[in-house]
Amino acid sequence: MTRLLVIDLVGLTPRLLEHMPRLQSLAASGFRAELGTVLPAVTCSVQSTLLTGLLPRDHGIVGNGWFFRELGEVLLWRQHNRLVAGEKVWETARRARPDYRVANVCWWYAMGSTTDATVTPRPVYHADGRKSPDCWTWPPQLHDELTRRLGTFPLFHYWGPTASIERSRWIVEAARMIMPDHDLTLVYVPHLDYDLQRYGPDAPQAAAAAREIDRVLAPLLDDAQAAGVIAVVLSEYGITTVGQPVNVNRTLRREGLLHVHANASGELLDPWTSRAFAVADHQVAHVYVRDPADLPRVRDVVAGLPGVDQVLDDE
Repeated sequence: MTRLLVIDLVGLTPRLLEHMPRLQSLAASGFRAELGTVLPAVTCSVQSTLLTGLLPRDHGIVGNGWFFRELGEVLLWRQHNRLVAGEKVWETARRARPDYRVANVCWWYAMGSTTDATVTPRPVYHADGRKSPDCWTWPPQLHDELTRRLGTFPLFHYWGPTASIERSRWIVEAARMIMPDHDLTLVYVPHLDYDLQRYGPDAPQAAAAAREIDRVLAPLLDDAQAAGVIAVVLSEYGITTVGQPVNVNRTLRREGLLHVHANASGELLDPWTSRAFAVADHQVAHVYVRDPADLPRVRDVVAGLPGVDQVLDDE
């Protein structure tokens, strides 16, 4: 049976591929093609579509986060696999071959899934409020083996202003350890994403990031080639140059529809008292309206904002 390595190299585009000789050689030995995406083209939505074959309206992952009405909270980057409706691709494969073995190295909604091996970012939350870097694994002993050989998962290099190549190097080396025992190995490699956002997709730093991650990926691709594993490298989205913010929530606040509360950290959205607010997520903003009577007004306010392409309702 064909064994697969599927690398989600987020932010990869044909332009960046020009700076990546190892990936170019992979394409030359097989093929390259444009991969259409979904709306919204953000990590959690696209990954869930890739793994289920369903659209966001069907698997339920409509963004990297959303407003949980039953909790009254905006929550992003949840981790439980039960949030994703639909059968996963490996579950389909197991109907034909029950012993089909799958590893997930940092694709999202990993916790509690039916994969045989799992690695996902997960901090240590201390009783005094501190947060330390770590990861969650299945089986549990995999955590200690990865930490012993690779060091602590570099969580503080994974997101935010200190994001660096260290996160991707750790993930790639973990995948090299895990791949030999599995039929399908999923690997999420986030390195391109941050420098494209920091400096822009046309900046010299973007090309440098592409060259850097190409070198980091090379040993994993070499391992796959030596073992007869077919490698597939794909991306969830590309990042394009922008020059105009679309300030949905500032506009809703000026209209008296959005309320804030203040504490030592500054002004914070108050979803409990706001009549309308947006959860903005790169390409789209989900606008939540408490009273249906406000829908026409909110629709007109948002539609009038410069930079808004479409305002969509339930239909």
